[in-house]
Amino acid sequence: MKITMTTFVAGLLLSICSTTMLAQSMSKRYRTLKVETQINAPANKVWRAMVLDYGEIANFSPYIYASDYISGSLKGEKGAERKCSFNRKGSRWTHERIVEIDNQNMVMRNIVIDAQKFPLDMDNSQAYYRVKDNGDGTSTASYEFQFRTKPAFMGAIAKGSFRKTLAGTLVGLKHYIETGEKVNATNDKYKEIKEKYPKPTLVKTK
Repeated sequence: MKITMTTFVAGLLLSICSTTMLAQSMSKRYRTLKVETQINAPANKVWRAMVLDYGEIANFSPYIYASDYISGSLKGEKGAERKCSFNRKGSRWTHERIVEIDNQNMVMRNIVIDAQKFPLDMDNSQAYYRVKDNGDGTSTASYEFQFRTKPAFMGAIAKGSFRKTLAGTLVGLKHYIETGEKVNATNDKYKEIKEKYPKPTLVKTK
């Protein structure tokens, strides 16, 4: 089955790491992307949708057809696992796990532990989900993706697609939280709403 770059990026869903039960090494040089957007809602509400409702990412990702908790997980906490489907048949999917979570500071690290074949060095890739309280009833949500492709030369090619996917997911999150309307690959809502919101900001990283 041919896997397009769009499917590859969406399948990674901002947060791919080791295929093992252990933390990834991150010992090799990797690229970093970070995008953020302001959401007109309290930080606790954004954190719940983005992280604590971990198995419900299909509520706001324009690239996911279905998602659910698996392996006995019931809520977004350390060790929680979910499966995300990226086509109608469910034959393209990722199996993901929360490996670190700090509810007080609203920071979570997520990995993919199993998936279809993707050109990614899973031992040298990871992502962080963050929410910041802006002190005025709004909050800032961000995704930071640290990645290395395999083969390595594909990193430059993949970077633009990663940026587009991360930004699109934030737009979907913003719309879902502010309106209650779901945004996913099934309802194709993203095409309708993507021009209504400011584009997420690409944040410079070291």
